[in-house]
Amino acid sequence: MQFSLSGCGNNGKSDAYGQFEATETTISAEASGKLLQFKASEGSRLDTGQKVGMIDTTQMVLQHEELESQLESIEARITNINAEVEVQREELALAQSNLKRIRALKEDRAATEQQLDDAEARVKTTKKRIRALQTQKQSVRANIKATQSRIAQLKEKILDARIVNPVSGRVLTTFVEQHELVQQGQPLYQIANLDTLDLRIYISGAQLPSVKLNQQVEVLVDKNAAENQSLSGRVSWISSNAEFTPKMIQTKEERVTQVYAVKVKVPNPKGILKIGMPGEVNFK
Repeated sequence: MQFSLSGCGNNGKSDAYGQFEATETTISAEASGKLLQFKASEGSRLDTGQKVGMIDTTQMVLQHEELESQLESIEARITNINAEVEVQREELALAQSNLKRIRALKEDRAATEQQLDDAEARVKTTKKRIRALQTQKQSVRANIKATQSRIAQLKEKILDARIVNPVSGRVLTTFVEQHELVQQGQPLYQIANLDTLDLRIYISGAQLPSVKLNQQVEVLVDKNAAENQSLSGRVSWISSNAEFTPKMIQTKEERVTQVYAVKVKVPNPKGILKIGMPGEVNFK
């Protein structure tokens, strides 16, 4: 399509020409496996948060159940260790009481040095057992934490198998079919919000002073072979840098002209505007 870069009032011609575009989002798989469900079809409208598909999670669910069983077994070891610690603390209390008695007897010369050494050794041994059990408990707790982390990661992977649409809009293209095997990162479909489209146009430096952000403009699109339909648009973006006229300009003279890109937002409640459709703009 050839763009006209002429100013206003140029023998009935529009001030600028361009094509409609929209932000197109490609939705990809976040897990690998068979696509058990897939409800996205070209042209259908999807809402934000709408579930549109499901990837097989059978193996991940089985792994999750296995890890949960492992976690229960590991947590049971903590209970057993705590019980053993209580037993050893009771032993320690008895050993300390006996040591106190032996010391008193030793002062009265009613106990031997060997008896005192044996009583002190029993106290020390019991304390070492308690410290060993506490160290063992720390190791088990670290194992519990690691297993819980693996369970959380697996739960996240299971959630990733759900294909949830992130933005509202219409499906432009689908790349897969239900029951296909998909890989993580593989594109599934492309979607765009077509409620409002951007008309990208190019204006000359002479036109630039008359174009302002949020300015209301007239947008013309083909109604039929002979007539145009008038719509209302709003200037949403003006490039701050000049660039050479796009390659679709056909004459060499126009191609070397520097222009400024402008985006005009045009509401599309009835869906008459399409991506790639030509449009014209009048600033006054």
